Amino acid sequence: MVEPILYRPPRGGMPRVCFRDRHLLVVDKPAGLLSVPGRGERHRDCLLHRVQECHPGARVVHRLDMDTSGLLVLALHPEAQSRLSRAFQTRRVAKHYLAVVAGRPPGVRGAIDLPLAADWPNRPRQVVDRARGRAALTRWALLGYDPVADRSRLLLRPVTGRSHQLRVHLQALGHPILGDPLYADPAARHAAPRLLLHARRLAFEHPLEPGRWLDVWSPEPF
Repeated sequence: MVEPILYRPPRGGMPRVCFRDRHLLVVDKPAGLLSVPGRGERHRDCLLHRVQECHPGARVVHRLDMDTSGLLVLALHPEAQSRLSRAFQTRRVAKHYLAVVAGRPPGVRGAIDLPLAADWPNRPRQVVDRARGRAALTRWALLGYDPVADRSRLLLRPVTGRSHQLRVHLQALGHPILGDPLYADPAARHAAPRLLLHARRLAFEHPLEPGRWLDVWSPEPF
């Protein structure tokens, strides 16, 4: 069994707002903060509750892992939530992540096409499972390589949105994300003080203004 991770959410209230109108918010989630509340009172503090203190009608559209930082969309009323959720489900949202990984992947770009399933004895871990896993596809491109530290900066574009997809896919490629407490080997896990994964860009059509495209960016903090 995986040892439980002690929840120590970062201090602060309302996260930085990157875009806002009367229909939706795009905020910059800090690493270490749950997107939605977990089980028990100790896991109540989360991005959703912090946003709802300023915007009581805010609703979840999608989530980021607790350890991942970056852009997250919330709807401000039910119709916006429905339309945004449909856009994510039908893959009409462009999602770009920045990751720092151990070593240097082969080539300058590629795709990882490996099905994923829950590792039930070791929840919340996921595993590559060709027999019962759900299809998962990640495209990646090399942005830079540091030969001294033997680490690479990668642009990641998940086509699907499986739980822990980027983290498991990079581990399967042999280049785990630095600072990953669940999937990195000890050397890579202790090479960074946090998971070096950041949701840096979201691009999608405005849910209630057809023809208007939003392209929101957040610079990676590492």
